[in-house]
Amino acid sequence: MSETNGTSAQAENPSSDAGPQVTPTFDENTVNNTSETAQDTLTTRIEGLETELAQAREATLRVAADMENLRRRTQEDIAKAHKFASEAFAESLLSVRDALEAALAMPEMSLDSLREGVTVTLRQLESAFEKGKVTVINPIGEKFDPNVHQAVAMVPGNSVTPEVSPQHIVAVLQKGYRLHDRVLRPALVSVAQST
Repeated sequence: MSETNGTSAQAENPSSDAGPQVTPTFDENTVNNTSETAQDTLTTRIEGLETELAQAREATLRVAADMENLRRRTQEDIAKAHKFASEAFAESLLSVRDALEAALAMPEMSLDSLREGVTVTLRQLESAFEKGKVTVINPIGEKFDPNVHQAVAMVPGNSVTPEVSPQHIVAVLQKGYRLHDRVLRPALVSVAQST
């Protein structure tokens, strides 16, 4: 039992083997200085965070203003692009108009000079179309395509020379036109029907 009592005595006083127990003492000045230092550190940190927050707010406002300016400029550019999209094409048509007005201003003109003037004017118009990416749809002999052609008549395919297969174009009554890939006006055509 004495071993049990010895063990329990050591359990009750574990520091008995470690030597005399030292109780920490706090100097009131040390505690106050530590508290003031911590408070100063926190105050400095808070001021630093407030400065960072103010800078972040300012940066956010600048970015928002820049984005608004960019949006406004983009809208203006798009509006100008829509407004003046046909400017180059219209400019290329001016020489055609000038040629037609000059022809009408001529007091007397022979048929040959009139034909020559119309030929030159047509070349100017074709050049303007080429610059404006306007192409002619002249589909004689092609298979009928309702997206590009408008049928105004059906004729028997064996009634024309050379004979034309059914659903193919026999005659073009009016040429069509395309702007890039978009059809401006479909070609008016006669189509061969099956016999």
